[in-house]
Amino acid sequence: MHRTAMLPKDWWNPRAEASAEDPAGQDDVVALRAEIDQLRRTLAGREVVDQACGMVMVLTPCRPGPARNLLVDISRQCNTKLPDVAAALVAAWEGEPLSRVMQRGLRRALRRLYAEDRGRDSPPVDEPSGKGRS
Repeated sequence: MHRTAMLPKDWWNPRAEASAEDPAGQDDVVALRAEIDQLRRTLAGREVVDQACGMVMVLTPCRPGPARNLLVDISRQCNTKLPDVAAALVAAWEGEPLSRVMQRGLRRALRRLYAEDRGRDSPPVDEPSGKGRS
């Protein structure tokens, strides 16, 4: 048994919903447009963050998670939004200098990343390293 939903002819026409006689419909359209604008800005910021993550992955080399964590670390240290940090790193790749605060944050974040990486490579304390033993 199949059910078919019959939709009105103008079911997704914003002009039909927001007629002059229906101010509530106009408020809905305005709210939806504001939400769409906010989503577009978010997606634009996401693109530059993904690009900066890719750059970090190639240059450090690391996986996507640590690359994003590095950007988040810089963002927290510099008290700057993540898309702004990513945009600054991409611009630096293209020849624009990083601010001193951003340089300092990048150095600290890279030190943490490399320290964590060295910690994973070293054997646990209770295991012998295998050097000098047979």
